Amino acid sequence: MAAMIRRKVPLPTTARPLFALVCAGVALAACTGSLPSLVSSSSSSSSSPSSARNLLGMGDATPVDSSLGQRELTPQEKKVIADAVALSIRDPGNAKYRWAKIANTTDSSVNYCAFVDAKSPYPAYNGRQAYIVEAKLEDGKVSSAVVGLIAGGKDIDIVTKMCAKYGLNPNDAS
Repeated sequence: MAAMIRRKVPLPTTARPLFALVCAGVALAACTGSLPSLVSSSSSSSSSPSSARNLLGMGDATPVDSSLGQRELTPQEKKVIADAVALSIRDPGNAKYRWAKIANTTDSSVNYCAFVDAKSPYPAYNGRQAYIVEAKLEDGKVSSAVVGLIAGGKDIDIVTKMCAKYGLNPNDAS
């Protein structure tokens, strides 16, 4: 009997960003249960289905309350967010973050958008990548974070538009 040889057919270049977006959506949909968040500086935080849907723009988007202003992230808060983003990039030790200010709020969670220069699991996204995270707050400080979406290349606009739903702009990062 002759052995059959299967040849892998590569995914067309134009379909890769859409495929990545669908994969991100499926992965985030799996995270909408009441499992503990992936990155936390305390053990008491959890994510809720409504917050994941809101982060993806499937619920009512609540813009940032700008009446309390914005502030710089502390080094510990930057580490919490960087640890969350590290799960979505390659070689996180060499990533260069551009940090935006975060909303000064008394809420228990806040969305945060900024940029990272890093290698991506998807070569077309290598370099500058915009991301949005949902940050859980305890005593007004970021205690855990979950990445909602990260994209580079021409798909940065997708993240930027999602951030705009919350009154955020990753281009404000420095």
